[in-house]
Amino acid sequence: MSGHHSIREIRQTFLEFFADRGHRTVPSSSLIPAGDATLLFANAGMNQFKDVFAGREVRDYTRATSCQKCVRAGGKHNDLENVGYTARHHTFFEMLGNFSFGDYFKAEAIQFAWDLTTKVYGLDVARLWFTVFTDDDEAAGLWAEAGADPARILRFGEKENFWAMGETGPCGPCSEIHYFRGADLANNRPEFVNGPGDDTVEIWNLVFMQYERDAAGKLRPLPKPCVDTGAGLERLGAVLQDVPTNYDTDVFMPILARIVEITQRPYDREGELGPAFRVIADHARAAVFLLADGVVPSNDGRGYVLRRIIRRALRYGRRLGCDGVFLVDVVPAVITAMGDVYPELGERWPVVEELLRGEEERFSRTLNVGTDLLGRELDRLKRAGAVVLPGDLAFDYYQTHGIPIDIVEEFAQEEGLTVDRPSFDAALDAARQKGQDSWRGDLLARFREDYEALQVRGVTSEFLGYQ
Repeated sequence: MSGHHSIREIRQTFLEFFADRGHRTVPSSSLIPAGDATLLFANAGMNQFKDVFAGREVRDYTRATSCQKCVRAGGKHNDLENVGYTARHHTFFEMLGNFSFGDYFKAEAIQFAWDLTTKVYGLDVARLWFTVFTDDDEAAGLWAEAGADPARILRFGEKENFWAMGETGPCGPCSEIHYFRGADLANNRPEFVNGPGDDTVEIWNLVFMQYERDAAGKLRPLPKPCVDTGAGLERLGAVLQDVPTNYDTDVFMPILARIVEITQRPYDREGELGPAFRVIADHARAAVFLLADGVVPSNDGRGYVLRRIIRRALRYGRRLGCDGVFLVDVVPAVITAMGDVYPELGERWPVVEELLRGEEERFSRTLNVGTDLLGRELDRLKRAGAVVLPGDLAFDYYQTHGIPIDIVEEFAQEEGLTVDRPSFDAALDAARQKGQDSWRGDLLARFREDYEALQVRGVTSEFLGYQ
């Protein structure tokens, strides 16, 4: 597969490859996990199959493939602060996957992955690396049998190559495919696998669930071992399109082009303002998908994470000269880029814009009021001879008045003060913990009631197929 293939074609090729091998194509679930209070958002393809893997549910198929909508911006999996500053981190992304529920196991999973990556997608085997768990001789042998150079099969410990659903329950070794995408082949070396930098990236993870871990930490073989794999579509797209970052793929470029139109500033990937463009592009996608799936901005739970995503985008918009409402103007570009695959975006377009516009206007008002109050407080402290803004006060302006901490710090710096970040961070951590606790229980029902008040119906979308 050459560099001109689109994200749409890459997605479709993956799903068709596994459908041709007896897998049921299952639509993405909502970003709001159904009946799972342990998850803030769907963050992996296996989420909707969790009960099947655990043996609590039986379906009429034993092989499945999907392209799952995912968000990682809160809780254990949180990529928010990395977004915009790396080539590959996102809050919203799509995860391709194939799954076996007691059907095939390592041999077939590894052969499938080898065939798809090298024969169908046509990736250069001299740039591929394969990692296995330290003592998983079987997986190492299977990669070699499939055609991998044994010198390119690396072993890692539990941190990198052992996966668990939780403290207890199904778990097992995993095997990852990494790809060297750098220009200098001298850096195509094993020490860069799972190492720093963006030259060698993980593109696919194959999890072999063959054990169950009990409360004492003891591993027992599962009666029916399972397979759970995940490949980030945006990352795979960057590799197959041979572009420097995920943001240079065809799914992001139209969104970035729209931001250029709105801001009247050029996008320079390496420039000082490059991260601001990428943050806005990523966060606009996340906001549109979360709003379309029924999440409403609020001060706790899922709504709080959505509010943080929106306000972070607005904060970076200020760096591009956008002080008022602008993010809502990016919505059409997002829906045009992705609405054919996810028709719920088009169906809920009006309410997505209404909610987003309201949040932008609210933030603009609170920012104006909050910065006025902050200015008075800083003036008072300065006249009293203080040189530090206490962390609890900074957190109050952040939490109550919605002023991002970096804006608080900018204002303080202009007045010759610094912010007590350790105490601010402590207050923030306490609030986050409270927020994580709050989305359990009946919060989801309340969010759905709020959403229905806007006369939005049918949160679960109908799957119309991947075109």
